Amino acid sequence: MTMWNERFATPDYVFGTAPSRFLVEQEDHLPSGASALAIADGEGRNSVFLAERGLHVTAMEAAPNAIAKARKLAAARGVTVDFQEADIFDWDWAPGRFDRVVGVFFQFMGPEARAEVFEGMKRTTAPGGLVLIHGYTPEQIAHGTGGPKDPENLYTEDLLREAFAGWEILRLAAYEAVLDEGSGHAGRSALIDLIARKPG
Repeated sequence: MTMWNERFATPDYVFGTAPSRFLVEQEDHLPSGASALAIADGEGRNSVFLAERGLHVTAMEAAPNAIAKARKLAAARGVTVDFQEADIFDWDWAPGRFDRVVGVFFQFMGPEARAEVFEGMKRTTAPGGLVLIHGYTPEQIAHGTGGPKDPENLYTEDLLREAFAGWEILRLAAYEAVLDEGSGHAGRSALIDLIARKPG
């Protein structure tokens, strides 16, 4: 957490203030009035976007410097987000609490920890609710335009399909695109999306 808090100790928004293009493109899956959890939310660009869409948003983030900027962004956009300073590995994944669970670029953990987080995300999703994940594939390492350097932290379609076995897969796609998300994600990138519905 210390490393991330130091990284966010700048007045600039490291990943920009615009939401992930992935979320913007999935607006049809983000209905007003739904409850949403944004995990490892960083500086608030995605949780604030969800709140602007009319969702009731809880944002979990461990770095105080990031949360301070997220609060400023929410205030500037005129929306309310329940920002929670919390370590993702200590989070209370209360069963069935959220209609939408959103994870964008949270690939700072290895396979064992990731499996635990995925299980938590699944547990806290309400029956019939969605998990939305956006991240990098191993091909991203060659691009060097953001993300972790350890290939074990990255996602493949097979990995995500297995992790959400038994769920209805609405979208699972690996692709390349050019990102312009602050200094943190800039340039051609190897990306992957998952949208999965929990059995009702």
